[in-house]
Amino acid sequence: MRPTAFLYALLFCLGLSVLPGVPSVAEAQPVSRPAEAAAAVPPGPQRADNIEAELVLLSRWAAPGSTVVLAVHQTIAPGWHTYWRNPGDSGGPTTLDWRLPPGVKAGEIVWPLPTRQRLMSLVNYGYSGDVYLPVPIEVPASARPGTTLPLTVDALFLVCSDQMCVPVQMSLRLDLPIREGAPPPDPDHGAAIQAVLEAAPRPAGLDARATLQNGVLTLSATGGPLADLTAGAGLSRAYFYPFEGGIIDHAAPQSGQSGPNGLSLTLTPGGDLTAKGLNGPISGVLATDAGAWEITAQPGAVLAGTTGGKALSGDVETPSAAATDLNLGLILQSALFALVGGLILNLMPCVFPILAMKAAALAASAHQPREARRDGLLFLAGVLATFLVLAGGLLALRAGGEAVGWGFQLQSPAVIASLALLMLAVGLNLSGVFHVGAGLQGAGAGPLSRLPGGAGAFFTGVLAVVVAAPCTAPFMAAALGAALLMPWPAALLIFLMLGLGLGLPYLAVSLSPGLLRRLPRPGPWMDRLKGLLAFPMYGAALWLVWVFSRQTGAEGLALLMAAALTTAFALWLFGLTQAQRALGRSARLSGGSSLMALGAALVLAVIAGRAPVLGAASVAESGPLASAPWSAESVRAAQAEGRPVLVNFTADWCVTCKINERAALSSPRVAEALKATNAVYLVGDWTRRDDAITRELERHGRSGVPLYLLYPANGGEPRILPQLLTEGVVIEALKGA
Repeated sequence: MRPTAFLYALLFCLGLSVLPGVPSVAEAQPVSRPAEAAAAVPPGPQRADNIEAELVLLSRWAAPGSTVVLAVHQTIAPGWHTYWRNPGDSGGPTTLDWRLPPGVKAGEIVWPLPTRQRLMSLVNYGYSGDVYLPVPIEVPASARPGTTLPLTVDALFLVCSDQMCVPVQMSLRLDLPIREGAPPPDPDHGAAIQAVLEAAPRPAGLDARATLQNGVLTLSATGGPLADLTAGAGLSRAYFYPFEGGIIDHAAPQSGQSGPNGLSLTLTPGGDLTAKGLNGPISGVLATDAGAWEITAQPGAVLAGTTGGKALSGDVETPSAAATDLNLGLILQSALFALVGGLILNLMPCVFPILAMKAAALAASAHQPREARRDGLLFLAGVLATFLVLAGGLLALRAGGEAVGWGFQLQSPAVIASLALLMLAVGLNLSGVFHVGAGLQGAGAGPLSRLPGGAGAFFTGVLAVVVAAPCTAPFMAAALGAALLMPWPAALLIFLMLGLGLGLPYLAVSLSPGLLRRLPRPGPWMDRLKGLLAFPMYGAALWLVWVFSRQTGAEGLALLMAAALTTAFALWLFGLTQAQRALGRSARLSGGSSLMALGAALVLAVIAGRAPVLGAASVAESGPLASAPWSAESVRAAQAEGRPVLVNFTADWCVTCKINERAALSSPRVAEALKATNAVYLVGDWTRRDDAITRELERHGRSGVPLYLLYPANGGEPRILPQLLTEGVVIEALKGA
């Protein structure tokens, strides 16, 4: 030990806190606490001058008999830090003393990789800023769904700055909800805890040796992940964090070199190792720029193939910086995917009815640049506002523990019934049955039936998003799946970028006078175009009625059709009222009758939306191919028999799903390929809400349908097929399974 380090150690043992960042013996002792019941501890975050801490969950709840991961979340004030399991030359690790209900067991802390904190000639290992310490919790099978388990921990943090150390003890409590089924991730902390778990050092099958010779400790390692790095070419940095103090001189530099089979590090032994010699294994974390792994180095000669290559730096990137770069990169990548997905969404079949409304609006204002610009901007505003509302609703439901995904609103029969009647009303407006915002569009052009000015453009943007929700365009699925796991500001950014992609083409055309001038001038052709464009709206209304029938049944369908007939009659009376008033005549009778009919239509629609819902077995449809309902157990059973499994997650309101089923999954060649490969075809029907399907979509990074999975016959994770299928894609995938 060097003289200065010896002096610091002596002063520390005497209880003299003369070094900045080094606590005295008295300070380092845990603060005494009275023995109180766990119920007396309030849930939620606890605060001190330099740290805030709380218990947070990876997932929203726990199922009986499962293991749930919670974390001690620390928010450390700037300039302060806490410590790793081996604090280094000074300090002390965070300790947890659990008070748990009978049968509940807490595991060990999953320690993230620390950062090195230099103080004069000392080096400590610890954390600063935002820190998660995950802990697995075993829930007994006897836990009753619908109850909560109070989890209480007495946490002792040694919080230090460059000038002083303060021991902070907090009693933290979290009430763990118990529910059946696999839980969704926690929207606020789930992604962060998952990132810590994935990056935390784990054993990886490395073979390691420790050699102490002539005052030099050599650590060599081979196998495991190092075997995949050809001749060490993928490595440039490496550092060893021992689990115990006194093994190495933490402040001394570490150097290393790669070899064809692994790497070796040259370390300065610590005081304990120098005094006692190498009498047993050395355990710790080997951190590299390719990953960090737990190792146990047995005493022995340097392993062959770990030297002779390029030199390795001991300057390993800190995990906090790496995590920041990764999160920022993921957000930017997801935002780009969302923008591209929104652009492609304009080409998806479910948006075709809205294209009709866009075309009518463009034709109306083609030679009025000011109105065209206004309409383009307000259309985009309507798109963005509706995406924010949908995203806010989805994230709020997810925060409440609900398993929902993109298109969740179309799983409600009441929403489907409302949209069907709205599409019918828009079609009747385009057909001239009644007029909204009539105006002259040039000499002799006559009234133009369209929504009034800017309000109409905004409403069209709203309707575009609502109708586009059944679609999950390529690039859009991955972005939405990531957004639902991100903190809410990043998630809202993803949804806004998706809306920007959807509205950008229309905005670009409306802001381009050259493109607008190419359209013919207003005239009678516009009325004929409007009449033609009404039919996509009627088609959309019929499609929604079909979806509604699949969600409810004959009784609900009959009520909705009665509501549609009454709506059409009410709007015809409204058009008659407009015509009478245009001629200067009284229209009280037709106007009052129109209101009464419209009220009756709304009552019928409400009753239809509350019609008895069919059971899942009634809704499920095998489709063009012989199929069975999807379940995780069915997949495992088929793989256990050595059979590949093709899974189709679909919904009746998903137009893309139905097109894929007709174009690619109804082919005789696909049926032959299924038979030839002895594959099992399973269908997961998401037409109505199904939490198990929602969780499976999330597990594969998706928030909506379609999703096509192909599980290999010999077990393992599935291959995700493209969202737009061809029979060739399916057949080739089956052959490869």
